[in-house]
Amino acid sequence: MTKKQLALAVIERLKQEYPMADCTLDYDEAWKLLVSVRLAAQCTDARVNVVVEGLYEKYPSVEALAEADVEDIERIVKPCGLGHSKARDISACMKMLMEQYGGKVPDDFDALLKLPGVGRKSANLIMGDVFGRPAIVTDTHCIRLTNRMGLVDGVKDPKKVEMELWKIVPPEEGNDFCHRLVLHGREMCTARTKPHCDRCCLQDICKKRGIEQ
Repeated sequence: MTKKQLALAVIERLKQEYPMADCTLDYDEAWKLLVSVRLAAQCTDARVNVVVEGLYEKYPSVEALAEADVEDIERIVKPCGLGHSKARDISACMKMLMEQYGGKVPDDFDALLKLPGVGRKSANLIMGDVFGRPAIVTDTHCIRLTNRMGLVDGVKDPKKVEMELWKIVPPEEGNDFCHRLVLHGREMCTARTKPHCDRCCLQDICKKRGIEQ
Protein backbone atom coordinates (compact mmCIF):
# COMPACT_ATOMS: atom_id res chain seq x y z
CA MET A 1 0.00 0.00 0.00
CA THR A 2 1.44 3.37 -1.00
CA LYS A 3 1.25 6.34 1.34
CA LYS A 4 -1.38 7.91 -0.89
CA GLN A 5 -3.48 4.73 -0.75
CA LEU A 6 -2.98 4.57 3.02
CA ALA A 7 -4.05 8.19 3.36
CA LEU A 8 -7.25 7.57 1.40
CA ALA A 9 -8.04 4.49 3.50
CA VAL A 10 -7.44 6.37 6.76
CA ILE A 11 -9.58 9.29 5.59
CA GLU A 12 -12.51 7.03 4.69
CA ARG A 13 -12.40 5.09 7.95
CA LEU A 14 -12.20 8.25 10.05
CA LYS A 15 -15.18 9.64 8.14
CA GLN A 16 -17.19 6.61 9.23
CA GLU A 17 -15.95 6.86 12.81
CA TYR A 18 -16.41 10.64 13.17
CA PRO A 19 -19.08 11.88 10.72
CA MET A 20 -19.06 15.38 12.19
CA ALA A 21 -15.70 17.06 11.64
CA ASP A 22 -15.97 20.48 13.20
CA CYS A 23 -13.47 22.76 14.87
CA THR A 24 -13.69 22.35 18.65
CA LEU A 25 -13.11 26.07 19.23
CA ASP A 26 -16.37 28.02 19.53
CA TYR A 27 -16.74 31.02 17.23
CA ASP A 28 -19.37 32.79 15.13
CA GLU A 29 -17.12 35.31 13.40
CA ALA A 30 -13.75 34.90 11.70
CA TRP A 31 -11.91 37.28 14.02
CA LYS A 32 -13.04 35.29 17.04
CA LEU A 33 -11.44 32.15 15.62
CA LEU A 34 -8.22 34.13 15.18
CA VAL A 35 -8.34 35.09 18.85
CA SER A 36 -9.24 31.60 20.05
CA VAL A 37 -6.57 29.79 18.08
CA ARG A 38 -3.93 32.12 19.54
CA LEU A 39 -5.20 31.41 23.04
CA ALA A 40 -5.25 27.67 22.34
CA ALA A 41 -1.46 27.43 22.24
CA GLN A 42 -0.50 25.15 25.16
CA CYS A 43 -4.09 25.31 26.41
CA THR A 44 -7.16 23.12 25.91
CA ASP A 45 -9.89 24.20 23.53
CA ALA A 46 -12.42 23.64 26.31
CA ARG A 47 -10.73 26.19 28.55
CA VAL A 48 -10.37 28.67 25.68
CA ASN A 49 -14.09 28.41 24.96
CA VAL A 50 -14.87 29.40 28.55
CA VAL A 51 -12.33 32.24 28.75
CA VAL A 52 -13.36 33.95 25.51
CA GLU A 53 -16.93 34.33 26.74
CA GLY A 54 -15.74 36.97 29.21
CA LEU A 55 -13.44 38.55 26.64
CA TYR A 56 -16.16 38.98 24.02
CA GLU A 57 -18.69 40.16 26.57
CA LYS A 58 -16.42 43.10 27.36
CA TYR A 59 -14.99 43.55 23.85
CA PRO A 60 -17.64 42.39 21.34
CA SER A 61 -15.95 43.59 18.13
CA VAL A 62 -12.60 43.87 16.38
CA GLU A 63 -12.66 47.61 16.99
CA ALA A 64 -13.38 47.25 20.69
CA LEU A 65 -10.63 44.69 21.18
CA ALA A 66 -8.18 46.79 19.14
CA GLU A 67 -8.81 49.73 21.47
CA ALA A 68 -8.60 47.68 24.68
CA ASP A 69 -5.67 47.99 27.07
CA VAL A 70 -3.29 45.08 26.63
CA GLU A 71 -3.14 44.71 30.42
CA ASP A 72 -6.91 44.22 30.59
CA ILE A 73 -6.83 41.64 27.81
CA GLU A 74 -4.05 39.86 29.69
CA ARG A 75 -6.07 39.81 32.90
CA ILE A 76 -8.98 38.13 31.13
CA VAL A 77 -6.99 35.58 29.12
CA LYS A 78 -4.50 34.71 31.87
CA PRO A 79 -6.20 31.35 32.64
CA CYS A 80 -5.10 30.17 29.16
CA GLY A 81 -1.44 30.56 30.11
CA LEU A 82 1.23 32.76 28.48
CA GLY A 83 -1.14 35.64 29.11
CA HIS A 84 1.29 38.48 28.39
CA SER A 85 2.45 37.31 24.97
CA LYS A 86 -1.04 36.17 23.93
CA ALA A 87 -2.64 39.46 24.97
CA ARG A 88 0.06 41.43 23.14
CA ASP A 89 -0.44 39.40 19.95
CA ILE A 90 -4.24 39.64 20.10
CA SER A 91 -4.11 43.40 20.58
CA ALA A 92 -1.63 43.90 17.73
CA CYS A 93 -3.59 41.55 15.47
CA MET A 94 -6.88 43.39 16.01
CA LYS A 95 -5.17 46.74 15.43
CA MET A 96 -3.75 45.46 12.14
CA LEU A 97 -7.16 44.16 11.05
CA MET A 98 -8.63 47.62 11.69
CA GLU A 99 -5.80 49.55 10.05
CA GLN A 100 -5.25 47.39 6.96
CA TYR A 101 -8.38 45.32 6.37
CA GLY A 102 -11.30 47.40 7.58
CA GLY A 103 -11.84 45.12 10.56
CA LYS A 104 -12.21 42.04 8.34
CA VAL A 105 -10.08 38.90 8.37
CA PRO A 106 -8.26 38.55 5.02
CA ASP A 107 -8.96 35.45 2.96
CA ASP A 108 -5.38 35.20 1.74
CA PHE A 109 -2.95 32.75 3.32
CA ASP A 110 0.12 34.97 3.03
CA ALA A 111 -1.80 37.96 4.40
CA LEU A 112 -2.87 35.88 7.39
CA LEU A 113 0.74 34.91 8.09
CA LYS A 114 1.63 38.59 8.42
CA LEU A 115 -0.83 39.07 11.29
CA PRO A 116 0.79 39.11 14.77
CA GLY A 117 0.64 35.72 16.46
CA VAL A 118 -0.55 33.87 13.35
CA GLY A 119 1.54 30.95 12.08
CA ARG A 120 0.88 28.33 9.43
CA LYS A 121 -1.34 26.24 11.70
CA SER A 122 -3.61 29.18 12.51
CA ALA A 123 -3.65 30.44 8.92
CA ASN A 124 -4.62 27.00 7.62
CA LEU A 125 -7.38 26.72 10.21
CA ILE A 126 -8.83 30.08 9.13
CA MET A 127 -8.55 29.23 5.44
CA GLY A 128 -10.24 25.87 5.91
CA ASP A 129 -12.92 26.58 8.50
CA VAL A 130 -13.85 30.15 7.65
CA PHE A 131 -13.26 30.35 3.92
CA GLY A 132 -13.68 26.70 2.89
CA ARG A 133 -10.31 26.55 1.16
CA PRO A 134 -7.96 23.54 1.06
CA ALA A 135 -6.07 23.41 4.34
CA ILE A 136 -3.95 21.10 6.46
CA VAL A 137 -3.66 22.03 10.12
CA THR A 138 -0.58 20.38 11.60
CA ASP A 139 -1.29 20.55 15.32
CA THR A 140 0.17 18.14 17.86
CA HIS A 141 -2.49 15.49 17.16
CA CYS A 142 -1.87 15.63 13.42
CA ILE A 143 1.90 15.35 13.81
CA ARG A 144 1.75 12.51 16.33
CA LEU A 145 -0.91 10.43 14.57
CA THR A 146 0.36 10.76 11.01
CA ASN A 147 3.78 9.59 12.19
CA ARG A 148 2.23 6.73 14.10
CA MET A 149 0.09 5.64 11.15
CA GLY A 150 3.01 5.78 8.73
CA LEU A 151 1.74 8.67 6.61
CA VAL A 152 4.97 10.53 7.42
CA ASP A 153 8.20 8.99 8.64
CA GLY A 154 9.74 10.46 11.77
CA VAL A 155 8.91 14.04 10.78
CA LYS A 156 8.10 16.32 13.69
CA ASP A 157 8.48 19.79 12.18
CA PRO A 158 4.94 21.14 11.57
CA LYS A 159 5.68 22.72 8.19
CA LYS A 160 7.49 19.61 6.94
CA VAL A 161 4.58 17.41 8.04
CA GLU A 162 2.18 19.76 6.26
CA MET A 163 4.20 19.60 3.05
CA GLU A 164 4.36 15.78 3.19
CA LEU A 165 0.61 15.51 3.73
CA TRP A 166 -0.15 17.84 0.80
CA LYS A 167 1.48 15.18 -1.42
CA ILE A 168 -0.88 12.38 -0.35
CA VAL A 169 -4.08 13.95 1.00
CA PRO A 170 -6.67 15.23 -1.52
CA PRO A 171 -6.92 19.03 -1.08
CA GLU A 172 -10.67 18.95 -0.46
CA GLU A 173 -10.20 16.40 2.35
CA GLY A 174 -7.37 18.06 4.28
CA ASN A 175 -9.28 20.32 6.64
CA ASP A 176 -11.86 17.76 7.81
CA PHE A 177 -9.17 15.07 7.97
CA CYS A 178 -7.18 17.15 10.44
CA HIS A 179 -10.27 17.79 12.58
CA ARG A 180 -10.92 14.04 12.66
CA LEU A 181 -7.32 13.40 13.71
CA VAL A 182 -7.93 15.64 16.72
CA LEU A 183 -11.01 13.64 17.68
CA HIS A 184 -9.21 10.34 17.13
CA GLY A 185 -6.21 11.53 19.13
CA ARG A 186 -8.40 12.49 22.05
CA GLU A 187 -10.68 9.47 22.09
CA MET A 188 -8.67 6.54 20.75
CA CYS A 189 -5.01 7.13 19.87
CA THR A 190 -4.30 8.94 23.09
CA ALA A 191 -0.96 10.47 24.09
CA ARG A 192 -1.10 10.47 27.88
CA THR A 193 -2.41 6.93 28.25
CA LYS A 194 -1.79 3.78 26.25
CA PRO A 195 -3.59 4.03 22.88
CA HIS A 196 -6.69 1.87 22.55
CA CYS A 197 -5.36 -0.07 19.56
CA ASP A 198 -7.68 -3.03 20.18
CA ARG A 199 -10.71 -0.81 19.52
CA CYS A 200 -9.21 1.37 16.80
CA CYS A 201 -10.82 1.46 13.36
CA LEU A 202 -7.33 1.68 11.84
CA GLN A 203 -5.69 -1.17 13.71
CA ASP A 204 -5.13 -3.38 10.64
CA ILE A 205 -3.53 -0.62 8.53
CA CYS A 206 -1.69 1.42 11.17
CA LYS A 207 2.06 1.10 10.87
CA LYS A 208 2.60 1.39 14.61
CA ARG A 209 0.07 -1.33 15.36
CA GLY A 210 1.92 -3.66 13.03
CA ILE A 211 5.18 -3.04 14.89
CA GLU A 212 4.00 -2.98 18.50
CA GLN A 213 1.36 -5.45 19.51
